[in-house]
Formats: sequence, C-alpha cells, structure tokens
Amino acid sequence: MESQVTRSEPVKEPIDLGHLVRIHIDREVYESPNPTTGEALYKLAHIPAHRELFREVGGDHEDPVVPRDATVIRLKLDDHFYSEKTVTILVNGEPYEETETRISFEQVVKLAYPIPPSGTCIEFTVTYRNGPPASPKGTLTAGHSVKIKNRMIFDVTPTDRS
Repeated sequence: MESQVTRSEPVKEPIDLGHLVRIHIDREVYESPNPTTGEALYKLAHIPAHRELFREVGGDHEDPVVPRDATVIRLKLDDHFYSEKTVTILVNGEPYEETETRISFEQVVKLAYPIPPSGTCIEFTVTYRNGPPASPKGTLTAGHSVKIKNRMIFDVTPTDRS
C-alpha cells in the first residue's frame, strides 16, 4: 500500500523570467516578469516599507493590497498599481489631497495658515469631525496627530493671546 504525502506549506510556483509584461506603478511604466511576486513588485518600484501597494480594480470594488511577500501575482498587460491612496480632507473649507494615513496638529495649521496671521502671540485651536470610527470627532493639540479618512473636516481657529 502506498502512503500519501501531505504538504503543510503552499507550493511556490517558479517565476519565468522570459515573459515580460508592461505594468504601471504610481503612473510610471515598468516591465515585470509574469507571473511575479508581491515582494518583487515592491522592489521594482522602490516602494518604501511604510507604504502598501494596491492593485487597481474596476467598478465599486475595493482595490486589494498586494502582499509584500512571495505570494504569486499574475499580471495582465497594462495592469495599474499604486502605493499612495489619496484622500481629500477639508481644512477651513478648502480641500487638500493627502497620501499619509495621519496628520499632525502642525501640518493642519500650516495648511490653514501657510503665512501665520500677524499678532504677538497667536495660538491655534484645531477641531475635527467626520473622522474614522475610532475617533470621529475631537480636538487636535500641538505635538499630536490623528488618523485621517476621506472627507474628514478640520476647523483651525487662530486666537491672539497678547
């Protein structure tokens, strides 16, 4: 009687370096072996460790994160990937595009007042609303930051404490 062997680890597929396909990462054109790995895509486009790579899909579907490991990724000609998910925040009613996941008190004040108002001792109050579920509204204070989400609203008010 023959015994069966059970594999506990997934089998890694060999990558064929002979077939290159044109893809786009952050609006730059690259050629990549197909299939490739998530790890190779991050390396190809020099994606920093603190960023995630997303594969664009059509329609109302969430763009999936490309894992930064040896997971096999099958490519199609002109596939699009991006490493920066841009969100729009509103600061004193003005829209700003942000690619980071957090914003500091100091960054919000600089967006609201690139040239600080004149006065001897200006202090700022920063309040926000429409934030992520963990902190949907609140006050942001100097030296702190908050996680941001699309269409989050910040109100920055200067006060002269002279």
